[in-house]
Amino acid sequence: MIWTAASGDGDDVVVLIHGSMDRSAGLLKLSRRLDRRHRVVRYDRRGYGRSAPHDGPFTMPSQVDDLATVVASTRPRGRCVVVGHSYGGNVALAFAERCPDLVDGVVTYESPLSWLPWWGGSAGASAMAVRDDPAEAAERFMRSLIGDDRWERLPPGTRAARRAEGPPMIGELADLRERPPWQAERITVPVLVMYGEQGRAHHRRGAEELARVLPDAQLQMVPHARHFGPNTHPDDVAARIVGFIDRLR
Repeated sequence: MIWTAASGDGDDVVVLIHGSMDRSAGLLKLSRRLDRRHRVVRYDRRGYGRSAPHDGPFTMPSQVDDLATVVASTRPRGRCVVVGHSYGGNVALAFAERCPDLVDGVVTYESPLSWLPWWGGSAGASAMAVRDDPAEAAERFMRSLIGDDRWERLPPGTRAARRAEGPPMIGELADLRERPPWQAERITVPVLVMYGEQGRAHHRRGAEELARVLPDAQLQMVPHARHFGPNTHPDDVAARIVGFIDRLR
């Protein structure tokens, strides 16, 4: 089962998709800004949070199947926009390619292009180096993202829960490295591509590449933000999403 939560009201529906080793709660601040004008749906992707444990598979087609079910259940009266942070952005783009009749726009924030030879994501590389030990891979990924000090301060139960999420992380990252999850020329809906001003160089390059190859894309930088901009700068990110939705009308 895929856990979902909805808030707010309005004709337009915004579906939030979290990244690897995260869960829908990581987008709660953003959700609270958006649901003042729109109906917002969050969900824990398979294998994470309240959608764990999950037997998989953790491939992109399965992720798109889950998102299609979530979107279909919302029955939007107006437009539907899917917003993906990090890996979630690739789920959103793959969904737009496969289900163009269910989505009117896509927003991505620092989505990894791991299948490209120049991609330099250190968190993913560190995790995949020990992919035969999913728990250790999950810990390495988290340490790379949040730092050793913060990891050590997490309660033992939280650390154990994160280590248990190693299998979905390994599955989805391996799949993303092996093949492109979408074909740019087949994504016909408008796309807003965002990145953080203080993010890592490969994330900025990835955002610029997305904006270049997608047929109908605009690129925006979020001042002062890093990779977790939707959580640390929810007002700015939400304002850009609302503006994007308004321009779809």
